Amino acid sequence: PIADLDRGQADMQWYIGPNDYNTLAALDTELEYIIPYGRSILGSINRRLVRPLFDWLAGLVGSMGWAIILMTFIVKMLLYPLMYKMLHSQAKMGVLKPQIAKLKEKIGDDAQKLQLETMKLYREYGVNPLGGCMPMLLQMPIWFALYRFFPGNIGFRQESFLWATDLSSYEEFIRLPFNIPLYGDHVSLFAILWALSVLWYSWYNMKFTDMGMQNPMMKYMQYFMPLSFIIFFNNFASGLTAYMLFSSLLNIAQTVLTKKFVFDDDKIRAELNLVKSKPKKKSGFRARLEEAMKQQQMLAEQQKKKNK
Repeated sequence: PIADLDRGQADMQWYIGPNDYNTLAALDTELEYIIPYGRSILGSINRRLVRPLFDWLAGLVGSMGWAIILMTFIVKMLLYPLMYKMLHSQAKMGVLKPQIAKLKEKIGDDAQKLQLETMKLYREYGVNPLGGCMPMLLQMPIWFALYRFFPGNIGFRQESFLWATDLSSYEEFIRLPFNIPLYGDHVSLFAILWALSVLWYSWYNMKFTDMGMQNPMMKYMQYFMPLSFIIFFNNFASGLTAYMLFSSLLNIAQTVLTKKFVFDDDKIRAELNLVKSKPKKKSGFRARLEEAMKQQQMLAEQQKKKNK
């Protein structure tokens, strides 16, 4: 009590030991919250979901590195239904690419009109061009949680896996004789392999995606972003970069195998024709969006006339 301190008296207990969550939680004094797992939702994800799962997997396989791989596999399998919907949407857009090419030939260089007509085509066949965003959005909280989990969990300290000697810290595959500003004086192979896998996946997806409706800069951003992230992840916990690499490799495997063995262009074409034959109900948001695009197109045409 404060009054005891004022009288120069104190009856206290000291804990001197590792910042292990289970050990601290057993003291029943909320000391486990000093472990920097993050606050609010991210901290709760780490304490209530990620940490128990990692502890169980590590106890099962006896290796934190293999636990990371199993954790990655579990997450990807749980998200596969959403991945399937994303790939299904991409397959539909791939089947419609010849019709979009005809629209381009017919309309020419009028980007706004092409965008409007392409949206009408997608609506006619029941295709959602944004259907691939959900799996990525759902993975973001896990990414942010793991960003705090790997360096904060003492269980990863000096745990080696493959060429990494400490999963709680950055991995030095190559030690440089000089320091590069922002990058550091070492090379993280996990980060480089992750960036290369993302670049390949972006290139592979580009073959099935129509970029005509998007800003050309977006095409190049898909390649620039993973390269720029190498600078950031080069100095981060190798446990996280290992997770990201294995997650990307599983993502590639799921995508390639699903497109090769699950989807059939003829069946998807028949599915699209069936949707086309049904009456459409235009949502209020879609109607307003198309009306706004029409207004924008009219203003652009008026501006062209004035310039002439």
